[in-house]
Amino acid sequence: MKITINGGHYPGRDSGAVGHTGLQEASVTCDMMSRVAGYLRAVFCEVLEVQENVLSHIVEASNRFEADLFVSIHCNAAVNGDARGTETFCYATGGDSEKLATCIQKQIVTSLSTVDRGVKTGNLYVLRLTDCPAVLVETAFISNEDDEKLLADEKIRDQFSAAIARGITDYLSQLAE
Repeated sequence: MKITINGGHYPGRDSGAVGHTGLQEASVTCDMMSRVAGYLRAVFCEVLEVQENVLSHIVEASNRFEADLFVSIHCNAAVNGDARGTETFCYATGGDSEKLATCIQKQIVTSLSTVDRGVKTGNLYVLRLTDCPAVLVETAFISNEDDEKLLADEKIRDQFSAAIARGITDYLSQLAE
């Protein structure tokens, strides 16, 4: 199984969202990308880690790799500082991407007790143009002080990463049934 893991945004060029303490989305997602990749390699998946500044480069790298699955990891942000929780996006409902998104969402919410914002559809570039089932995980709101504390904690980032990897393996188990 070939899986592309994308850490959202690009350290040093595009910080992504920034929390109250200065925590940058790109740094958080880079760490989680590496951790998820490590968990998947431990169960014999072939993993491509991609963190680029240009969306087309991300999609092209995944498509060249001929990935069977694509997972992009992000931290959410909102003007409303009370917004919090986890949500996972797929391009359309009713297919493998929605099944993958549901598995990942369930693992994160169950493992970390984050607010369940659900699986949603989004017309996002990386979801629309990737040649395989693709999801984008918004792990937690970096703009919410409580969620930011979760994202800043290395042990909890590892828990998020393990939950994402388990969600992927849950999905793969469903395919084998």
